Amino acid sequence: MKLFGYQLPAMSSLLVWGILWEAVGQLELTFFLPALSDIFVTLSEIYSTKPFIKALTETAQAFFLGTFFAISIGIPVGILMGKNRLIDEILLPWVNVFLSAPLTALVPVLMVLFGFGLKSIIITTALFAIWIIVLNARAGVKQINPSLVEMAHSFGASPMDAFLKIYFWAALPEILSGVRIGFIRAVKGVIIGQLLISIVGFGALFELYSQQFLMSHFWAVLLVLFALAFSISEFLASLERKVAYYAAKR
Repeated sequence: MKLFGYQLPAMSSLLVWGILWEAVGQLELTFFLPALSDIFVTLSEIYSTKPFIKALTETAQAFFLGTFFAISIGIPVGILMGKNRLIDEILLPWVNVFLSAPLTALVPVLMVLFGFGLKSIIITTALFAIWIIVLNARAGVKQINPSLVEMAHSFGASPMDAFLKIYFWAALPEILSGVRIGFIRAVKGVIIGQLLISIVGFGALFELYSQQFLMSHFWAVLLVLFALAFSISEFLASLERKVAYYAAKR
């Protein structure tokens, strides 16, 4: 961000928006948007309480398990689609359908199949994240120079060797990009799961605070969720930049 020709530090725009938020909150134009300072005071009061710690633990467990399964399944499937035309033609329409479909509509089906517990929330989280991971891994493999694969075969590389040492590393920039977007989508998936399937974790806190019109508490929890998602996204973005040379070599 530049101001009057000077380059400001990263995320300076967040400070500007924070000042604007504080000003609007102090004017008390609406109960829905309290002052940012009041929200941070509320956060300092609730972050060490047992309900908040329990909600954070439940949300983190569902989130990381869901994204783990999405990555573990999505990357191999995407690579297989990129290197095998038949598999690509079979799976690509379904991947595009699920990526563009309103996945929230599938939540009642998951509740019937897997119950109202943690399993359904994990599956919901994985479903929100996996499709973009698959497509990006596929796109990365499509960009690989065929000479790399031919060289691997000429040196007697097994299919597993080619998979792990050629396809994965050559497609790594796109894979990391897909994982980063998948993590962001997974945040939405885990909250939807906790609101619709089983009122637990941050979903339970959102439900409680909104019903009781405790908007400072509501925004405090939401800011924590935004901060976690933003931190993960920035960490993965930094990894993307570090492996960008793979794309150039490719």
